[in-house]
Amino acid sequence: MHYSVHFVRLFSLILVLGLSAQAEDKKLPIETTSNELVEISANVILDPAEIKQALGSDFGGDLVLVRVTVRPVSEKPVRIDLDDFLLVSSKDGQRSEPYRPGQLAGGDVLVVTRHETKQGGGFGVGFGGIMSGSGSGAGPTETSTKSEKTNPDKPDPLLVTLKDKMLSEKEITETTSGFLYFQVVGKIKSKFLELHYKSQAGKMALRFRP
Repeated sequence: MHYSVHFVRLFSLILVLGLSAQAEDKKLPIETTSNELVEISANVILDPAEIKQALGSDFGGDLVLVRVTVRPVSEKPVRIDLDDFLLVSSKDGQRSEPYRPGQLAGGDVLVVTRHETKQGGGFGVGFGGIMSGSGSGAGPTETSTKSEKTNPDKPDPLLVTLKDKMLSEKEITETTSGFLYFQVVGKIKSKFLELHYKSQAGKMALRFRP
């Protein structure tokens, strides 16, 4: 009986360790992932001061900056489209598509307005606004966006910077890098963010270092 108890405990410990290892294996790769056509590497910038240093503005503190490197790993060209990328928060379910430079600066400046809703809910995504929340407390924070015209005759240096540093939409045969601009409402840690990418060979995803 004494040996049986120890055997059961040992078996239970091995089972728990095995399940823990499987859970670790299912985690997304950190900052780099690949398939037979393309390798994607990325790192995230969350600090508003660093974003302002890189771009010239922190955009009110809700902008998340992701530097992405795309490398073809076969002889087949790879087409880069912004619509193929999605930033997901595993903490609260926010999902954000990349903004284009003209939505952040230039002739159609994106104006962000926040207010709390009375009821809880899930989340939504779109260039018209993002809602996030867990359905508790005073309700989720709703962020609505709209475009406002600026002086078209006056060149906007911020728009030029955003265009120059953005990941270009084009077909590539060599490694290329650039920034993607996302909006995430509220403070978020990098460990909760995932970058998803729809490649020609299937869907890919990665997470960021804590």
